[in-house]
Amino acid sequence: MKLFYISVIFITNIFTTFAQTTITVDATSNHKAISPWIYGRNNSISDDPAKPVSVAQWKLYNDAGLRMYRENGGNNSTKYNWKLKLTSHPDWYNNVYMHNWDYSATSLLNSTTNTQGLYAFQLLGKAASSTAYNFNDWEYNQDHGYVNLNSNWAGGGGPVAYGGNGGNGDPNLYLKNWNADSTAKILDQWFNILSLDKSRLTYWNMDNEPEIWQSTHDDIATSAITAEEYMQKYFAVAKAVRAKFPGIKLVGPVSTNEWQWYTWNNSKVKDPTDGKLYPWMEYFIKRIAEEEAASGIRLLDVLDVHFYPSTENDPATTLQLHRVWYDTEYDYPKANGVKVTGDSGWDNSITKEYFFLRCDQWLTKYKGAGHNITFSISEYGTIANNGSENANVVACWYASHLGVFSNKGVELFTPWDWYKGQWEVLHLFSKYFGEVSTSTTSTNDNIVSGYSSLNKNGDSLTIVVVNRDQNNAQNVTIDIKNFMPSETSVTGYRLSGLPSEETFVSNTENALQAAQYTIDENKITFSAPKLSVTLIQIPTEQAIPTATQYKTMLNLVNIFPNPAKNLLYIDMNDQSMYQVILQNMLGQTLQTNNLVGDQHLDVSAYPAGQYILQIIQNENSVVKKFVKE
Repeated sequence: MKLFYISVIFITNIFTTFAQTTITVDATSNHKAISPWIYGRNNSISDDPAKPVSVAQWKLYNDAGLRMYRENGGNNSTKYNWKLKLTSHPDWYNNVYMHNWDYSATSLLNSTTNTQGLYAFQLLGKAASSTAYNFNDWEYNQDHGYVNLNSNWAGGGGPVAYGGNGGNGDPNLYLKNWNADSTAKILDQWFNILSLDKSRLTYWNMDNEPEIWQSTHDDIATSAITAEEYMQKYFAVAKAVRAKFPGIKLVGPVSTNEWQWYTWNNSKVKDPTDGKLYPWMEYFIKRIAEEEAASGIRLLDVLDVHFYPSTENDPATTLQLHRVWYDTEYDYPKANGVKVTGDSGWDNSITKEYFFLRCDQWLTKYKGAGHNITFSISEYGTIANNGSENANVVACWYASHLGVFSNKGVELFTPWDWYKGQWEVLHLFSKYFGEVSTSTTSTNDNIVSGYSSLNKNGDSLTIVVVNRDQNNAQNVTIDIKNFMPSETSVTGYRLSGLPSEETFVSNTENALQAAQYTIDENKITFSAPKLSVTLIQIPTEQAIPTATQYKTMLNLVNIFPNPAKNLLYIDMNDQSMYQVILQNMLGQTLQTNNLVGDQHLDVSAYPAGQYILQIIQNENSVVKKFVKE
């Protein structure tokens, strides 16, 4: 590995220059499995067989540790026709172009291992059908530059001088009706005909940014649909795809930005059944819970939003954006939608966002504490000036998010914009960070944060320290609890002083600075440079049991007999409590039981056929299938 080695040397008077930060790590507390799918990105793969991703580019992706590939194209996914491999581009006159998702998904599976692809289902009701009615974009743009790109000129529209009718085009010429069944049949195509690996294509976005369809897809969404109309579209597709793929992970509602987290068509949502007003995301959660209760079909697995805070010229706010999601004390200076009250009221004193925590509270309110819904950000951008960004600010912003999302169990994170500094941080975390988060606190968390993890065997503790101070180094003491290091000098890696050009080339050529850190009485003391990310690995000979080990034990659970006629026995590995959910192949829940140790279920009342048994324990789960005779 091409590394810059540095010596960790301390002079006593340096420690008096700045306040001391103490980061306390408890290796036995608050274990939570870290999702590998937070190591993601948008738009990494070509969907054109004539323009394949190069071998060198695939090597960069794999070396950097890219795990989650969101390849549905955002707004371009809403009118995707998987049969003809066409989509209508709302940001390019609505012209229709080829997009071969079959090819991109296949190339992903063939070129990587242990990765996931994130594609999308269409909910709006129309899909591209023909390239024959595209506006003459080439000639027009040659004469005028890239202007009027959002104009609805496909389908015979546009200036007369360029073959148009002087107005908007006719969407019926380039679109066709596309119902829930049409959308769901991509699963037949991929898993029954192409035999793609469904275990690596498990997550699916439920379309994209429905709150602004009236703007992005105004060729057919000529007036704003109501939130309830959207919910009905969502339910129809969710039920259709769940019936074909019971183990699917539905990722929705793919909400546009902070304003749209709380509003639909710029106001709160009035429930037609009770007449009350709700923030949009609360209404979405409420309706999901109601429809699940009525149908018995699980309709949401991952609650997903987009975030474009536009802090390009405000690095101080960028460096605190990780606090938007769970921090109840953070006064977010760009808070906006959260201030909407009543029908059209506004309370400027509301500045605390903690959005994912709010959503978890709503989920608990409407679905109960065991809702098992996780969180996702599938687009994130406009936090820096691309091309002239400070890679060190980006590195601290990104590392802070990966640290918080590791600690909180966020499931997916795929930034849309990608800046210098991100490849370095992605590589640092995906290569060296562990699989199970542990409790970590800081006495100066707004400036210096710590994030810690254990590897899956519990015999290595990794601690990341992020110093967000733009001007000063910070003196840090890491206090390690309930963990016995087996060495007094351990290896660490640091990102700091990143230059203006991209530095990550591969896992052997990058900007990581290696150093040795001394452990004295279970403490490590060092100086963290300004705008730096430091990772330290500590081995032990006394392994800590982890949630990942519990998950491995859960995977060893046995059910028998299979097929079963009357009683289905569950052979557990321990005497801890667990939950069992029995579902049919449509995903409808038939019964739920909280059990301890070896138990059995009476399935005699159910008709013959295949069934699904979901066993949940210690925030982990395993799915077993069985046949009822």
